[in-house]
Amino acid sequence: MLRRSRTERIGEPAALLVVGLGNPGGEHVGTRHNVGAEVIAVLADRHHGQLRKSKELALSCEVRIGGLRVALAFPQTYMNESGQSVHRLVRRHGIDDLTHLVVVHDELDLPVGGLRIKEGGGLAGHNGLRSIATHLKTKDFLRVRIGVGKPPERQKGADYVLRRPPKAEALELGAKVVKAADAVEAVLADGVEAAMARFNTRS
Repeated sequence: MLRRSRTERIGEPAALLVVGLGNPGGEHVGTRHNVGAEVIAVLADRHHGQLRKSKELALSCEVRIGGLRVALAFPQTYMNESGQSVHRLVRRHGIDDLTHLVVVHDELDLPVGGLRIKEGGGLAGHNGLRSIATHLKTKDFLRVRIGVGKPPERQKGADYVLRRPPKAEALELGAKVVKAADAVEAVLADGVEAAMARFNTRS
């Protein structure tokens, strides 16, 4: 359990803090690395939230989902420094139990169209997750992993995720972004185990 910082939250704690990883700036829109951020945009649109710049180094807003308060955020620190923002967001929104933190991110180890909800565990070489784990001093947070597939043999993983996929793949990822938003809502409404049983099926 994360200890409360001296900088206290304001108001009631969020039932869930959902963080979508990616890189800020128009040049990164539509890249594989930004699918997590796209999920945040979908959730904000569904629930009438407006993402705005915050002092937690993120675009963020609060919405009500099923009557529960949910904080949505897209860190603006660039992927490799995501933990700076997430640490502040956790403190701001009163997340003492990190099972109430959901991080949505791209995943090279899943095929395009793959989707998995995961509790804690390894970081799979993902620099955004590594930064978050370093700042929070734990890996025990929930993840919604969106598969982007492996790069071609001669292409580096970093180059691959920072590029926009071809049209057919982009359409498939777009559909999976919507499904990932559904998965976040299921975690909130039904709990982690039920959501995993529903969404962690083979694609």
